[in-house]
Amino acid sequence: MSGPLYVPVLPAKQHACQAYRQLTPAVQAAVLPLWNLPPRPGVHPDALAVGVRDDLWRVRKAHRHHPAWVDCPFADEGQQSALAEALSADADVSPLRPVTGPDRSEAHQNAMLRHARATGNGVGIRLMMPGHWDDVPLHAVRDLLARVDPAVEADLLLDLGAVLADRTDAAKETRRALDTLLPLFPWRTAAVLGGAFPAGLPEHGTDVEPRWDWRVWRDLHRAGREFVRALAYGDYGIDSTKAIARGPSTDNGGGPPWGVLRYTTDESYVLVKVPTRGPDRAASVRAAARDILALPDFRGPAASAGETWLRDCAHGHGPKGTGNAGVWLRVGNIQHITHVVRSLRP
Repeated sequence: MSGPLYVPVLPAKQHACQAYRQLTPAVQAAVLPLWNLPPRPGVHPDALAVGVRDDLWRVRKAHRHHPAWVDCPFADEGQQSALAEALSADADVSPLRPVTGPDRSEAHQNAMLRHARATGNGVGIRLMMPGHWDDVPLHAVRDLLARVDPAVEADLLLDLGAVLADRTDAAKETRRALDTLLPLFPWRTAAVLGGAFPAGLPEHGTDVEPRWDWRVWRDLHRAGREFVRALAYGDYGIDSTKAIARGPSTDNGGGPPWGVLRYTTDESYVLVKVPTRGPDRAASVRAAARDILALPDFRGPAASAGETWLRDCAHGHGPKGTGNAGVWLRVGNIQHITHVVRSLRP
């Protein structure tokens, strides 16, 4: 079993694709994202097909010839069918790997398995475990794996969902899951995914939250299991697990009045609340960037393009260069992904 060092779960949106493209080649080489298409409930089939093709085009443009997984876990049957058709149409030129899971419909599973057989790119099996291992329908997992063609390589994507302070037994439950799942199939790759970034805004300007998912990863390694050395670490980047379920932006000039600058340290996530409009917006964003630069754990402007942007924003003048919600997400993901890769390397 071999694979990437790090599997970030990212939305197939412009800001995340831009973040991936701005990673250095050395960091990109260690990263294999799991791209999630935004849900489009109630959209006319023709518009839905166009939206799904646009999502895939955006991801392919970012990746070029590098592989990645692509999924739509919150989609209805119409969007799942549109994804299957779009993937099939580009099968000869796309390195994207389809994803299914035991919680998906049989039609979706069959479509993804057919695509995997046709392309030889393999298939991702995403198993959601937001609670205890005993809650996972193991019979459904076995049934799905029994239908994977022996010639198809499969990847295990064990998704813990949100891993926050109340998941005190997350490491133990993950070990139980892996003890059962790893012997079931000759997995090409196995990754443990979890999200710890809080979903809400800071109440008092700045908030510091422990990286609970990272603590689970360290607990797995302390257990001394042999299989841990072959696992890939995964998380939801610098956004919450709920953010993946948001639909595409409407670009109608509205949006919430507040946003967040985010920074990742060895132990914590730092969130600084900033206004998205108003006469003091630019000054407030620059002040928030200065707060991040003042952190004892700030890694310096040369650490990544994310830190460089924060430095330039902190020391600039006027509204230019203070960004918007999309820019703040892009910058946050660049610094976060770069830091995680460097933390995982020996």
